Amino acid sequence: MNEYLALLLGVICAGIGGELFVRGTVGLASLARISPGIIGATVAAFATSSPELSVSISSALAGEPQIALGDALGSNVVNIALILGLALVISGIHSPRDSVKRDLPVALLIPIMTGLLFLDGELSRSNGILMLCLFIAWLAAAVIEAKRQRSFTEDVLGEGKTWLVVISFVAGLVFLIAAGKLIVTGAQEIAISFGIDEFIIGATIVAIGTSVPELATTLISKLRGHDEVGLGTVLGSNIYNGIFIVSVAAIIHPITVPLREVVVTLVFGVMALTFVYPPRNGFMGRWRGILLLALYAAYATTVLLGGAA
Repeated sequence: MNEYLALLLGVICAGIGGELFVRGTVGLASLARISPGIIGATVAAFATSSPELSVSISSALAGEPQIALGDALGSNVVNIALILGLALVISGIHSPRDSVKRDLPVALLIPIMTGLLFLDGELSRSNGILMLCLFIAWLAAAVIEAKRQRSFTEDVLGEGKTWLVVISFVAGLVFLIAAGKLIVTGAQEIAISFGIDEFIIGATIVAIGTSVPELATTLISKLRGHDEVGLGTVLGSNIYNGIFIVSVAAIIHPITVPLREVVVTLVFGVMALTFVYPPRNGFMGRWRGILLLALYAAYATTVLLGGAA
């Protein structure tokens, strides 16, 4: 298939999938009687991170976990700096305090912990198990919060029959995953001719392609007035990518990468997250979106120039 046609089809699938997926996510929140933000940070985030999980497992089994690492860390920068930045430029976002307290500190801890674990140049199986334990602790906290909300909430935004909600959620996810694969296929064909190495391809081209589900979900959520779904999905996806997907890859095959190769992605990841820490009133204005997009442009330039050097 022509790489440009693949890119076009990927964009079309992303639009269709994003619309269906957001409707399904809000519907699931209504059926479960919990906030859409919780569903976004757990169920939706895990679903939209499935392309990264697929890349992680396949590359680790092939003995090339560097691609998995580059994809996961690069996707986290894409999620915040590019995706959330675009959503904020459309209009400001009000972030729920419970989501910020639960998810943002963990998301900030991940790149710092990853950098410390890579001081010896390797992410071992024992390191992977440690990261997996942190992920389980965060997931347990999210489940406890969901149970608390369910016990106090009778009705939540959204409506629809169960089977329609499930079909919308699943169909949307299928379209989003297809979109990611089509965009990765088209973009990699173009990128290979530039002689970019594996980690750089993972941190840029593959990262953007596998982040298409989060991109479509966040933008459609913003346009439909469900900010909490997009924000929850982005933060939850970063946590899945950083301590679940990377840990799975490390457990399958230890990841050996010099710290200097990953430090740029880690530093930009921390910077992006600090830019979105909300003020007391919880409202993040458009100016933050502009800063995040500028940060992503600086990140992409730095990574690509470093890979070409």
